[in-house]
Formats: sequence, C-alpha cells, structure tokens
Amino acid sequence: MGIETTVGPIAPTRNKFLPNRYAFWALAAMLCFLNFANAAPSPLYGLYQHSWKFSPIVLTAVFASSALSLLITLLFVGSLSDHIGRRPVLLAAVAVELVAMVAFDRADGVAWLFAARALQGIAVGAAAGAISAMMLDVQEPGSQLAPLMTNSASAGGSALGALVTGLLVQFAPSPTKLVFQILIVVFLAVFLIICVLPETVVRDSAWRASLPPKVSVPPAVRGSFAALVPCIVATWALGGLYLSLGPSIVAALDPHANHLVGALVILTVNGAAAATAVLVRGWTPEQSFFRGSYALLAGMGLAILAVHQREIVTFFVASAVAGTGFGPSFAGALRTLTGLTPTRSRAEVVTAIYIVAYLGLSLPAVIAGIAITHVGLFPTAYGYGIGVMVLTALAVAATLRSRHRIAAQRARNAQLCGHHDLPPCPGTVPPTLRPTAAAAP
Repeated sequence: MGIETTVGPIAPTRNKFLPNRYAFWALAAMLCFLNFANAAPSPLYGLYQHSWKFSPIVLTAVFASSALSLLITLLFVGSLSDHIGRRPVLLAAVAVELVAMVAFDRADGVAWLFAARALQGIAVGAAAGAISAMMLDVQEPGSQLAPLMTNSASAGGSALGALVTGLLVQFAPSPTKLVFQILIVVFLAVFLIICVLPETVVRDSAWRASLPPKVSVPPAVRGSFAALVPCIVATWALGGLYLSLGPSIVAALDPHANHLVGALVILTVNGAAAATAVLVRGWTPEQSFFRGSYALLAGMGLAILAVHQREIVTFFVASAVAGTGFGPSFAGALRTLTGLTPTRSRAEVVTAIYIVAYLGLSLPAVIAGIAITHVGLFPTAYGYGIGVMVLTALAVAATLRSRHRIAAQRARNAQLCGHHDLPPCPGTVPPTLRPTAAAAP
C-alpha cells in the first residue's frame, strides 16, 4: 500500500536468536546507519564537483536521483515485508546498500555517483518500512517508544552522517573514500545481525497484490489537500536546498570556511528539526501547522538577509530557525489531512502526501541547479528562499480561510494514531503509517 504497512499475522518468535528488546535497539541502529549513509555524500558534493568539473545541474540531479528512487521504492515495496517477511526485505535492502557503498568507494566519474545514489535510494526505501514496522512488532506491549525511535534514529542518523563526513573530509586521508569504506564494514555487520533477528511475520501469498501503489484523495479532503500542498512542497524543498546546496552556500559566504563548517549547516537544520519535533509533539495539528509555518517564514527571511549581507553566522542562526519550523509545519499539515480522512482512505492519502513531499525534496533542487548556471548561486538562493516563503504563506492564508470547516470535519473522524506526531526531518524517510486497533474500520 505504498507508505502504509498493514497489520498482518505475527509469526511465532520462540526460535528467535535475539530477544525482542535487543532486536528493537538493533533495528534502531540499522535505521540510524541507513540515514547516516544517505546524508554522508552531501558534504562531498563540492569535492566531486571540483575534481570532475561538472555543473550545478549535475550536482543537484545526483542528489535528486536518490530521492526519486527512494520514493518509487517506497510506493511499490513499502508493504512487501508484511507478506514475505521482514528479514528477507532487510537482507535484500542492506545488500543493495553495500553495493551502493562500493560504488561510492570506486567512483571515478559522475556516472558512478548517479548509480550509487539511485541504489542508495532503493535500499533506504525498501528498508524503511520494514524496519519501522518490525520495531512496532518487537517493542514492549503498550510502549510508544517505536515511533519516537523511528524518527530519532532517522533524524539523528542524517545529522551524524553530515557531521562525521565533514570531520573525515577535513581531518582524515582519502576524503571521498574513507567514510564509505567504514560504512562497508558497518553494513557487513548489519547484514549479519539481520540473520539473527526474530521473524515477526508469517508469509502469505498476497505480496503481488500489495505491489501496485494505491493513491487517492477523497472528494471531501481535496480542498484542504490543495490548500496544504504548498506547505508540504515548501518544507521538503527546504530540505532539498540544504542537503544539495547547503555546503556550497556556506563556502560561497565564507571562502575560508573548511569542509566541516559546510557539513555543520546540514547538522544545524536537521538537528533543530529533530529537537523541535520531540519538544512540541503535544501541540494540536492547528498549533503545529501555524506556529511551524511562522518559524519557517522567519527562518527563510533571515536566511535571505544573511546571504545578502554575506553573514555566515546569521545564516546558521537562520537555518536553525527554519529547521524548527520544518517539523511542526509538516506535522500539522500531515495530521490535519489524515484527521480529515476516513480511516479506510488514510493510507492512500498519506501516500499522496509523500509523493508531493519527495517531489518537493528533489525537483526544486534540480531547478535550482539549472538556475545557478544562468544567474549564479546567490540569486538562486534568493529566489529559492522567496519561493519557500511564498508557498508557505499561501498555505497559511488558505488554511486560515477554511479553519472552521477543517475543525468541524476533523471532529467527525477518528483521531490519527500517535506516531505521526513526529514527522521525519528533511531528507529522511517517513515512519510507517499503521492504524491502531481502535482506528481500524
């Protein structure tokens, strides 16, 4: 069902090698490492571009190739582990991730980068649903830890991937290879750990029927969906800007800044988004959307001013402010739309939301790469930031006009299960949508 993982029969775990409590933390570590590896290339893009003399269009297209392959994989195999088992999907995903790491290590041209990033997107897209679903399977009964750890591991992995790669680039030899050589060893160990995880799903014959993605937006939700699409695009476009061009902007603001400083800007926006998502998870959908959107507007406005004045410290402050807006604004939009949607249609609506999100993550970055070749980096950054602000403002205005209708319609529907209160951070994969028993139709 694309993004959704349905509740299927749980396999007996008497013959498991790892107890559930250890399996849970092993799965959290795997998700962290997958997102670590997914963010690791971002601080290296400038080195690749300098060595191989390719254009900003190519740089952003390399970034987008991972996001698009991740989206396609999520859509088609996101629920496959419900039918063939968690371990087979995880083993295949980690095997693909290993091939991607080897491709990065051997890369001597742009074609290698495209291949490695596409494989990486496939691996992360296949593993994300299986890991988050299996964490729900093995957590303690009644525990709410899996949703928190799914998002914390994803965001933390992305932040650490940028930070550690920046440190290795600045202070270690072979800057474009060492991090991937380390990750090859890590994922070999992950592959072995998967072999001793308990299988929590009984295989069935419905896997073929689960492959075609189901995407729809019910008529009663379409008005609100159209109103909130600009916000979804804006927040994920912000993530695409920082992950693809953030280090380049830092280098242009301060030519004396080292590679670690460029990596820190990715850490700043992801870290702020992760911390804020946890701290404000008690906000209502309306509070999350409006307060997050206002923070996003303030952060982007300050970022534009910082770029104009060539103030790198102000740019970091602006990035932190914008990061605090990403989590709540996207969470508010997501929870509003799912709250308006009948339970039986929620999976299709969430799938539609993430299609918009990942297209917003990738396509604006490619457009920015094209613009840089014609008008330069700073004018592109101005235009990109203004675009994010305009889209956010449009979503706020449209939602303000219909807030009373939205509140009444949401009250008529069942509440969304709690683990969507913590959305993914820019560039990370979404948690599994899994209805609670109370929400089942």
